[in-house]
Amino acid sequence: MATAITCTALLGLLVFGLGLAVSLTRGRTGTISGSAADPADPLHKMVRAHGNATEYAAMLSVLILLIGSREPTTWVLWTMWIAVASRYLHAAGMIFCSTLAQPHPLRFVGALGTYLAGLALCVAAFRLV
Repeated sequence: MATAITCTALLGLLVFGLGLAVSLTRGRTGTISGSAADPADPLHKMVRAHGNATEYAAMLSVLILLIGSREPTTWVLWTMWIAVASRYLHAAGMIFCSTLAQPHPLRFVGALGTYLAGLALCVAAFRLV
C-alpha cells in the first residue's frame, strides 16, 4: 500500500504544483483570467499542462489506490510508477517545449506511457473481481 499512497501523493503534488505554477505565471504576466490562444504563450502552456494533468490524475489515483489496497503483484507496482512518471514527463514536455503546436518527445512518451499504464491498471482492476 505504501507504493500506492506514494504514487497518489506524487500525482497530487503534480496537480497542485502545476496549479501554483499557473497562479504564479498569472501574477507575473498580469493576467487575471484566461490565457492567450497562442500555443507558444507560457501561460497557455502552463494552463494546458495543469488541465491535462488534472484530467488523468484523478482516475489514475483511484485505480492505484484500489489496486494498491489488494496486495498488487510486482508488475502492477511497476505500472503504478510508470503511470506517475509518464504524467510528469508529459507535463514537462508541455511546459518546456517552444510551442504546443508541434510535437515534443516528452509529451509523446508521457502520453503513450499514460495510456499504456492506465490500460494495464484497468486490466489489473478487473482481475480483482
